Amino acid sequence: MVEILSLNEIERSIIKKYRKRIWAPFVKGVNEFELVNDNDKIAICISGGKDSLLLAKLFQELKRHGKIKFELEFIAMDPGFHQENRDALLENCHYLNIPVKIFDSSIFKVVDKISAEFPCYLCARMRRGALYSYAQELGCNKIALGHHFDDIIETTMMNILYAGTFKTMLPKLKSDNFENMELIRPMLYVKEKDIITFTKNAGIKVMDCGCEVAAGKIASTRADIKQLIADYRLKFKDVDKSIFSAACNVNMDAIIGYSINGEKHSYLEDYNKGEQ
Repeated sequence: MVEILSLNEIERSIIKKYRKRIWAPFVKGVNEFELVNDNDKIAICISGGKDSLLLAKLFQELKRHGKIKFELEFIAMDPGFHQENRDALLENCHYLNIPVKIFDSSIFKVVDKISAEFPCYLCARMRRGALYSYAQELGCNKIALGHHFDDIIETTMMNILYAGTFKTMLPKLKSDNFENMELIRPMLYVKEKDIITFTKNAGIKVMDCGCEVAAGKIASTRADIKQLIADYRLKFKDVDKSIFSAACNVNMDAIIGYSINGEKHSYLEDYNKGEQ
């Protein structure tokens, strides 16, 4: 049985024990992509899972030790959880000293009615909109999500193999529907295996997404991609790094087509200019 660490031990371990694997990659992402600025008020979106709970603690440590002056709100949405899942979320936040503000929605019911067979995509979009709206009510200018390194490379491969497009999760993006709001992903350099190790060693029992619509269904697409990457990692240990690097090193001289702001372009546009 894993011993549950004290709050002080958990917080100290982030800076000490997991400095190289979690804290340094987190700080690198924040600094490299300028995700946090002075006078920001950031809503940390908490789902109750391992990623968002760690994200909340990382931001508390950043506020405590960093030089940038910013404010935090910790928000969680109940889209229709069973009471036991809601209780687990609140108990973890209480133990970890995360002053979460939880609000209710009926997203599970809406998704079940509209898209019961393929609920995850619609649910994610609706959740994000609800989180933006509540964060804006609280006076925040940014929401932070707990997407990590593996989420990014899996999304990249899903788009290539299933959608026929080269597209990935960005470190930050401006909202199209909520004025002066941004979404940030500060854990883009943190690997899932290290999050799992941290959570397990801390003795924190986290919940899954708690979805009542997708219960019993298998999210096969992402699971298949995760397994594909794992299989290739046995042959080439840095395959995950290569996938991530590919999204940072797109050679526009060797792309057949691309789009900017929704407008499609062909490499022939520049190719034909050379004949003039």
